[in-house]
Amino acid sequence: MFAVIRTGGKQYKVSEGDIFTVERLSAGEGETVELDQVLLVHGRSHKVGAPLVEGAKVVCELMEHIRGPKSIAYKFKKCKNYERKVGHRQELSRLKVLKIEA
Repeated sequence: MFAVIRTGGKQYKVSEGDIFTVERLSAGEGETVELDQVLLVHGRSHKVGAPLVEGAKVVCELMEHIRGPKSIAYKFKKCKNYERKVGHRQELSRLKVLKIEA
C-alpha cells in the first residue's frame, strides 16, 4: 500500500516504513504527525482525491530536525567592482511513516 501526500508545496510517494525528508514541520522530535493532505491511496483498491481523499491520513513519527546542504548564490560583474556571495541552508524534518489510513 502506498499514498501520495502533499506537504510544504511538494508531493511525496510514501509507503509504510519509509523514511523521507520534508520541509521543517513545527512539531518536536519524537512526536507523531498526521498528514491529512492525501492525494491518492493505492492498496487492494485505489482512491483518487479531487483534490484530496476524504478521511485519509498518513501517520508519521518525526525522527529529527536537520539542515540541508548549503547552496551558494554568487553574483559578479566585471569592471564594476561588484561581487555578492550569499549562502543558504534549508531547514528540514525527517519523518518515518507508521501507518496509512484510508
